[in-house]
Amino acid sequence: MKKIQVYLTLILLLCYSMSSLGQDDYVELTEKEKELFVQQDDPDEEVGETDLEYDIIIMDIGFNRWLNQIAQPKGYYSQSFLEQRNYFYVLEWNRRVLEPRVFDPLLYELQINYEHGIDYGYDVNYQLYNYFIYFQRRFNQRLGPFLPRI
Repeated sequence: MKKIQVYLTLILLLCYSMSSLGQDDYVELTEKEKELFVQQDDPDEEVGETDLEYDIIIMDIGFNRWLNQIAQPKGYYSQSFLEQRNYFYVLEWNRRVLEPRVFDPLLYELQINYEHGIDYGYDVNYQLYNYFIYFQRRFNQRLGPFLPRI
């Protein structure tokens, strides 16, 4: 069991150290994205389904419109892909929340309660993953070694 913990710790440290590599990579926004980022969205618009065991509430004006017009459609990514990416994005997000002197506390306000190994369902993982992509593209942030591509 200790070997697994050691390997997992080494993998996480490797991923964390790699997250700073390639930080100079530039993500080019599409014209449609640039227009959406300056437009105001209807804050009452909801994307999630209400009969699910887990639900996600994203309170970022503009995200719902971006999700509906720019993001890849549901079914494009597998649930395991979304879960893996979300796990690493959540780790980095929560780390930045805990370091308000280093990272803008207006961008990283609240921690995300997302536990690896819990099946949150496809919809929650899809919305969370796309929020991370939207956030990184809109605010020119990098939450890991992956380029935030659409």
